[in-house]
Amino acid sequence: MKTHFDVLIIGGGPAGSTAASLLAEKGHEVCLLEKSHHPRFHIGESLLPMNLPIFEKLGVLEQVDAIGIKKYAAEFNSLETPLAQDTFYFSKASNDSPAYAYEVRRSELDEILFKNCQKKGTTTHEGMTVHHAELESSVKKILAVDEQGKQYEFTSQYLIDASGRDTLLAQQLNSKRKNPKHKMAAIFGHFKNIERRSGKDAGNISIYWFQHGWVWLIPLKDGMMSIGCVCWPDYLKTRNIDLKLFLRETLNLVPEISQRMKNAQLDGEVQATGNYSYQSSIMSGDGFLLIGDAYAFVDPVFSSGVYLAMQSANRGAELVDQLLINATNDKQLISQFEHSVTEEIKAFCWFIYRFNSPALHKLLMSSGEASQHPIKQKLKSAVISVLAGDAYNNSQISLPLLAFKSLYFINKLIEFKKNRTFTKFKKQHTEGSRL
Repeated sequence: MKTHFDVLIIGGGPAGSTAASLLAEKGHEVCLLEKSHHPRFHIGESLLPMNLPIFEKLGVLEQVDAIGIKKYAAEFNSLETPLAQDTFYFSKASNDSPAYAYEVRRSELDEILFKNCQKKGTTTHEGMTVHHAELESSVKKILAVDEQGKQYEFTSQYLIDASGRDTLLAQQLNSKRKNPKHKMAAIFGHFKNIERRSGKDAGNISIYWFQHGWVWLIPLKDGMMSIGCVCWPDYLKTRNIDLKLFLRETLNLVPEISQRMKNAQLDGEVQATGNYSYQSSIMSGDGFLLIGDAYAFVDPVFSSGVYLAMQSANRGAELVDQLLINATNDKQLISQFEHSVTEEIKAFCWFIYRFNSPALHKLLMSSGEASQHPIKQKLKSAVISVLAGDAYNNSQISLPLLAFKSLYFINKLIEFKKNRTFTKFKKQHTEGSRL
């Protein structure tokens, strides 16, 4: 078995397979090690329009189209605002990003991407778990074990960690940091016989705010619906019943979801994941790189996970190619790469960190009146560009997004003053009653 390569990649998800395909295409000898076997289950079925140019670059767009259902918009629902529902169509984005995305089974998508990197010439090993990486010398070394317990040693000029939520290098470097601003957890499952939207909207993701967080409904091509609740951990700790029943009870807290699920049948198991927002304080080092979820994972409310993973892999492959060709550790190229990844994550995080704020609810849902107001149209188009994944280096949305954020802070201030006034009134009323 060959054990030395130009590039070693840990992890065969969207990030690892994308980087492997692009680097193999450029003539590098690439080896990818994946601990599981494709196809394998993974959550994160909703994609963004900006995924499409990457699929096209990889040569897999037709295959993705065959397994996916088209998603033309993201639909938001709230019980706390005058407008109960608003739909954000990607065709109304500020820039020329694609007008649709896809909803897919991740087991099928990930297998397409994995087989594509094999087709491009990547050496792949499934059922191979990497448990340690040696980063000190110029030649990188990883130690792995197969399913029979046999030990292997692989070496390379460059190492890419695309190990996803295993975060191999971040764990080893002690650089993984849980996000203190956004402590959420999730429970989810797949269901049959869920009511869908009609016509062109049948593939749209539906997002519902409720008192304990938010809920996703993602329609899949085979008639299945992925449904999950992203909640505050304190709420999940109140569970004293079976996880399956707890999920149904939680979903029943939202009347429209309860109606859409009146004939629902669970397919498979209900699963849960704990506090999952994190980021590594290290993205790269001499001869190694962290991409996708191996570097950072943010709340999935805007379906950004697969896009951010593939985009960081796309840019990461370009970086590694240049570093290998020039046999140098070009700090400027590395800095540019890290800046691009950081800025794209930040574009989503501004909204994510505030997503459960009533001030943002009202601002997003008020955009339903945008068709009558040119300024509101621009604000909504800018938000849609972010939802589409087209936020980085998009000069058309800079000023509208700044205006949107300013309005948010004004709403937040008004909300704060109202709450303070109400608290003061309640206190005075209570004291008066005692007298």
